[in-house]
Amino acid sequence: MKVRVLEAEGDTPATLVADLDGVSPNARWVWVDIEAGEGDTDELISYTSNLPLDSLAIRDAVDDFDLPKIDDFGSSMLVVLHGLIADRIATYGVHCFLTAKYVVTVRLTGSLSLDLLWSEVQRRPELASGGSDELLARLADIMTRRLLSILDVFDNRVEELIAQALVADPELIAEVTAVRADLAILRHVIVPQREALDSLRNSTSPLLSGRGRRRVSDVFDVASRATHGVAAARTALAETLDAYRGAEARRATEVSKVLTIYAAIMLPLSLIAGFFGMNFENLPLVHNPNGWLYVTAIMAGIGLVSLGIFVALGWVKRPTGRGVGITLGHGLVEAARAPAQVVGAVLEISTMPLRSVVSTRKKRPAETD
Repeated sequence: MKVRVLEAEGDTPATLVADLDGVSPNARWVWVDIEAGEGDTDELISYTSNLPLDSLAIRDAVDDFDLPKIDDFGSSMLVVLHGLIADRIATYGVHCFLTAKYVVTVRLTGSLSLDLLWSEVQRRPELASGGSDELLARLADIMTRRLLSILDVFDNRVEELIAQALVADPELIAEVTAVRADLAILRHVIVPQREALDSLRNSTSPLLSGRGRRRVSDVFDVASRATHGVAAARTALAETLDAYRGAEARRATEVSKVLTIYAAIMLPLSLIAGFFGMNFENLPLVHNPNGWLYVTAIMAGIGLVSLGIFVALGWVKRPTGRGVGITLGHGLVEAARAPAQVVGAVLEISTMPLRSVVSTRKKRPAETD
């Protein structure tokens, strides 16, 4: 089990504390971040025994998988949040225990969002301002915005999918399936996370101040935008598949048209060949030594005239290349490398540049908290 403790006192940035015994009595808030595994349950309960936390909820933080939710225990609150893993489209849960002075975060894996906020509150006093409820709101904000980055990548990817659909690229089905799977992961957590944030902002618990509720309301707006974005993305994928089916049908029609034209040209030629192929002595030009030349010329003329008529009607065109020329990845994995952002204190930290597949589309303007 890995434990680190941070405290904020006065109007200065937060400072590291060796352990809970070294926490100053004048601290405005104390953040205890714990990374624990399944075998650390007893040690975790023992470590947090002096804090006003529910022991059963502490045990569940390690032993159970919970979707985003909120539980009010009176002297403490449990807020389960989900964030985006740094290297793939998957989420992890963070159990956040809120008291009047403490924020205890328990997680099973590393967290880019937590690490960023942890480092920034130690150097920027404006991020360390407020009480423990505002610290929790900032943490919820950065984790929710990381989930929202999936939709930012989708906005760029959907234009490529539409381009593939319009030319009936056979790889489109696999791409759409991968994108749908990634969106399903986001939808699975963002809806309950929005509901949990809604319950938190409307809570009457004395653990939440007016400023804390206001910050939570801002995070709720971000979660609502992500929820509506998922619904819009699913609709866009359905429309993309409709465009693909239409393009595929159009391509099939083009193939049928070519075969039909070919058959229309060959039909009179086959008729002539069948006519002169009959075994009768009195057929015209049968005994003429140059008869086959005349018949061949007639057949060639009929073929050229037929082809000219189809060209004049616009039914026959010069073939053009249909290559897509787009190299795509799989799903929305680019979102896992999106920048983590701490919004609300004029701060935006990029841990790794987000490589956009389509660079011509403008990104969303930075939101303010």
